[in-house]
Amino acid sequence: MPSEKQHILFGLAESCLFRGDLDGLLEQTHQARRYLDLKQLCFNSDDDPKPISHTVFPDRPILMMPKDMPRRGTETLAGQGAFFHALAHIEFVAIYLAWDIIYRFRGLPAQFYIDWLIIADEEATHFEMLRQHLQQFNADYGDLPAHSGLWWHARETEHDILARLAIVPRCMEARGLDVTPGVMAKFAASGDQAAVAILQRIYEDEIGHVERGSFWFNTLAEQAGLDPEVHYKNMLLGFYKGKPKGPFNREVRLKAGFTAGEIDWLEDSLTTG
Repeated sequence: MPSEKQHILFGLAESCLFRGDLDGLLEQTHQARRYLDLKQLCFNSDDDPKPISHTVFPDRPILMMPKDMPRRGTETLAGQGAFFHALAHIEFVAIYLAWDIIYRFRGLPAQFYIDWLIIADEEATHFEMLRQHLQQFNADYGDLPAHSGLWWHARETEHDILARLAIVPRCMEARGLDVTPGVMAKFAASGDQAAVAILQRIYEDEIGHVERGSFWFNTLAEQAGLDPEVHYKNMLLGFYKGKPKGPFNREVRLKAGFTAGEIDWLEDSLTTG
């Protein structure tokens, strides 16, 4: 049994995933990171995870399918506000994604859970930075609709840790490594240094998040007797609806744990379909 000072990580995860309390989620995520730093976390698991379909999100924002979302450019203040609201939603869902991979997949090394708790804490910080930035547009998170695409991929991969790692950090999140430099350049050209600073912080952290996804995908695939590079391709073809879009940021993807062969295959898919 854990001592009085110990806090069971899976219980904290369950509390974060099934309450639908935005501010409570942020506080509990940061508190869990403090418990980690104080060595007050326990990784014992004596219950089964609830189905992912029972996960509770806040009442706002209203969630829509990606194809139904209104298209807005960043040429106007309203468009910029919509962009940062969309980005805040991505980071908010990323908190859930980090907690869910902790909660759902039991019996893995303690370092796996430590890595994803640190990621959850960083995603919460990203969300808070973006939520504060939204104030300059007289907006708050939840004022606009948001899409449900990221969480849909989590639900599709709830029974397969390798599929989850391939599709979420190594596909959906890795896309940010490709597009963020161009977005930062656009805001730098318009003189919005505050936006650039936020995007730079997120970009740097996300390289590490994708790298952890790559590390654990490769480690767990090898333990299962699989060729990681071959299995990654199979996971994308099996779970991702259509090929990932390029162009791909080769230098940064290599830093984030992709192999040259994986990137060659992704780039080849642009021309071969």
